Amino acid sequence: MKNSITIAVGCVLLTACTHAPATLKDALAGKFLIGTALNIPLIEGTDTLGVAVVRQHFNAIVPENCMKSMFLQPEEGRFFFDEADAYVAFGEANKMWVTGHCLVWHSQAPQWLFVDKNGNDVSREVLIERMRTHITTVVSRYKGRIKGWDVVNEAIMDDGTWRPSKFYQIIGEDFIPLAFQFAHEADPDAELYYNDYSTAIPAKCEGIAKVVKAIQGKGLRIDAVGMQGHLTMEFPSVEQFEASLLAFSALGVKVMVTELDLTVLPSPHNFSGADVSANFDFQQELNPYVDSLPAAVALVHQNRYVDFFKLFLKHQDKVTRVTLWGVSDRDSWRNGFPIPDRTDYALLFDRSYQAKPVVEEIVRAAKQ
Repeated sequence: MKNSITIAVGCVLLTACTHAPATLKDALAGKFLIGTALNIPLIEGTDTLGVAVVRQHFNAIVPENCMKSMFLQPEEGRFFFDEADAYVAFGEANKMWVTGHCLVWHSQAPQWLFVDKNGNDVSREVLIERMRTHITTVVSRYKGRIKGWDVVNEAIMDDGTWRPSKFYQIIGEDFIPLAFQFAHEADPDAELYYNDYSTAIPAKCEGIAKVVKAIQGKGLRIDAVGMQGHLTMEFPSVEQFEASLLAFSALGVKVMVTELDLTVLPSPHNFSGADVSANFDFQQELNPYVDSLPAAVALVHQNRYVDFFKLFLKHQDKVTRVTLWGVSDRDSWRNGFPIPDRTDYALLFDRSYQAKPVVEEIVRAAKQ
């Protein structure tokens, strides 16, 4: 009788384990890291439901905002590290791959960085030194703790030309190799990345490739290109994304899919980029799913997500990490970009932090 009870209990436990839902990080183990961006409520632990999802499904993290230069150094020489410290501690406590984002970006940079006390542009030498100080201070603080850095973010325009940022206008093309040099000097073991959006546009892909070659040509370290995955329902096609992925890989660097989300909302004037300065007036017809997402639209959305994950799995020898830009739909930046006050459904977990059916489909694709 005792043996029979033991066998029966064992069968129940085995059945329970067999039917336990697989997690994204378990399904993708050995293929690539699966990550998400953390906002302040997640970093500080006040969003307890979100934290539970992060711990269950993800093994890599990136900060959504708290490590951008306007927050880290709001005034020259005055650094604010409290939130960044908490972010790194969260990753360490949960044994996650911790990425720093981002060291040099024209947007969300403090205005003092580019001007003198009279409000005039600083010289090339002054801006280089300010950039060196910022990068060295930040990267040195987390030496050996942050595994990889988005060194430069969004420096190339969609047509492949240089973005006319203050970094480019004052320093010139050298600002990118210099940034990579300073980051490497501060932590020689950290991976270094270039990160940009709309990389599936051929001209932009070519422009980014020139940047990578320029860094390599100076004998500097660059480990990967981050292909931001801010997808729409129309752009890019899987084939367009794949072409750029292969082009970057051919340069001898790895590829990371960063900032992944998939908006279901109509785009004003066919807008498909991720320039945070873009802003359009609210129109009710461009916010069609206020209460819920129709089943037919949800299915198309799901299939498109799965198609892209199948692409990432196909090239798992080239892709090191896939990172969602947020955890749940309720906190996705897509709700307010490029039109404020809309209701989007861009991520893998709904507003109640429940996994959408797409999660199970991704797990199934990973096991095939």
